[in-house]
Amino acid sequence: MQYTNTYQSPLGEILLAADDEGLTGLWFDQEKYYALNLAPEHEEKETPAITEARRWLDVYFSGKKPDFLPPLHMLGTSFQKDVWNILLSIPYGRTTTYGEIARQLARQRGLARMSAQAIGGAVGHNEISVIIPCHRVVGKNGSLTGYAGGIEKKTYLLKLEGGYQDDFFVPKHSTAP
Repeated sequence: MQYTNTYQSPLGEILLAADDEGLTGLWFDQEKYYALNLAPEHEEKETPAITEARRWLDVYFSGKKPDFLPPLHMLGTSFQKDVWNILLSIPYGRTTTYGEIARQLARQRGLARMSAQAIGGAVGHNEISVIIPCHRVVGKNGSLTGYAGGIEKKTYLLKLEGGYQDDFFVPKHSTAP
């Protein structure tokens, strides 16, 4: 069974979802893949995982780096989970590229190379945004692309963390909404 509740952030309403194992979703209102894997049968309820996610978000949106993670239950393929675990290792206030994640995952899997586009697909389908920091991934040369929550939110989050760089830009043919 999944449970939901909402959180009011400086960027608008966020829907939180959890099951008995941990947080399964965190979506900005109107984001591209809003509640994609939310079970049709769910109940509005405050759970321990949702309470911890709220606490994490309170610390985060106050401009501080949270020193804990709420319990997470990532729902996805093994490839997606591997990518999302790499996202969790990106330090607060720092960014990396899709290409660097592809190189890191290729090394972990003993492969010669891996597609940055495949990484982009997994990053874009991250169901627990902000806490699993997909906003910290930028395109080569600093292009801000591919954030399902919207480019304005990505920019805000990077600035909040002090990770925004003046040479970041929105490409003419961005995949971000």
